[in-house]
Amino acid sequence: MQQHMPSPAISFIDVAEQRRRLGKRIDEAVTGVLTHCQFINGPEVARLEADLAAFSGAKHVVACASGTDALLMVLLAKSVGPGDAVICPTFTFCATGEVVALLGATPVFVDVDETTFNIDIASLKNGIAVAKSQGLRPRAIIPVDLFGQPADHDAIAAVAAAEGLFVLDDAAQGFGASYKGRRLGRFGLATATSFFPAKPLGCYGDGGAIFTDDTELAETLRSVRVHGQGSDKYDNVRLGLTGRIDTMQAAILIEKLKIFPDEIAARDAVARRYNEALGQVVIVPRVAPDCTSVWAQYTIRAPNGSRDALASALKAQGIPTAIYYPRSLHQQTAYRSFPVAAGGLAVSERLSTEVISLPMHPYLDESTQDRIIEAVRAALPN
Repeated sequence: MQQHMPSPAISFIDVAEQRRRLGKRIDEAVTGVLTHCQFINGPEVARLEADLAAFSGAKHVVACASGTDALLMVLLAKSVGPGDAVICPTFTFCATGEVVALLGATPVFVDVDETTFNIDIASLKNGIAVAKSQGLRPRAIIPVDLFGQPADHDAIAAVAAAEGLFVLDDAAQGFGASYKGRRLGRFGLATATSFFPAKPLGCYGDGGAIFTDDTELAETLRSVRVHGQGSDKYDNVRLGLTGRIDTMQAAILIEKLKIFPDEIAARDAVARRYNEALGQVVIVPRVAPDCTSVWAQYTIRAPNGSRDALASALKAQGIPTAIYYPRSLHQQTAYRSFPVAAGGLAVSERLSTEVISLPMHPYLDESTQDRIIEAVRAALPN
């Protein structure tokens, strides 16, 4: 009697397959750090910063301990604090608003565009007006390049210029993507990214980086990164933090960056196949004209309250899913007291009930993609 064997489980993000591809190169990079024993600010840190600058086109790169620290360091360098308002999309990971609140400033949450999931320009303007009406000083905008797609940086820059604000781009999910022919890292005053292991470019622990064309800001950030250190380690000239990336993570990222363009192309090929096959049964993501995405997540919208049933059906077949984000920031306990844009945040609230992300990584072969596609189509009514 033949027994039906269950299909093997699918990885949501396959870090192990990338590790196998890089193999000896990673081993040698780590061994090099273990040999010279410069675990903090070793030579690989400066080399990584130079490689990232060449990749992005930014004049200066300051590597740091995490994407959250990258955001926080820029706000510290700009002396953002009590009485200041920073405008943030509500449909994002908590770090975007968290760093503002940690400094005693006020995050003002605004809505996102229904198609791109990125900051909505009309809501952005409303958020600035709300901040002013509450006696706050609008200082900055933190757009998010959500799920790998750039925000509308030209439109954001126009609003910022009109209001005298600086822009800190949160590219934790979008580094490697491009906007109108330019890679992220050159928009606004500064760009922050994360190298968390699950990111499109991730290390084997925590890590991050800040990109800027502003030389003075870069110098300040290097001070902030080491407790606000001045010319002497015991003369700290400003408030700072321990924001350094460790040398081993830098060495790993140097090797990963070499294959990053190839991995971006592979991610895009997966997304295109998903879009072609699933566009009739779910709302698939759309990349804005003149933009590219690194597809940090492939996020669809399940219609008519079907998300839970879809997730259950896929789980039963060994196909993992994730929900980014079941609650927008203004709906979360720690952030409910902060201001929101006039007119409400209806799009974000609706997206939080519909979005579900499918497996996405550069090593998702076509047979596995087909298995996922067939399972989604079978789980939803035509």
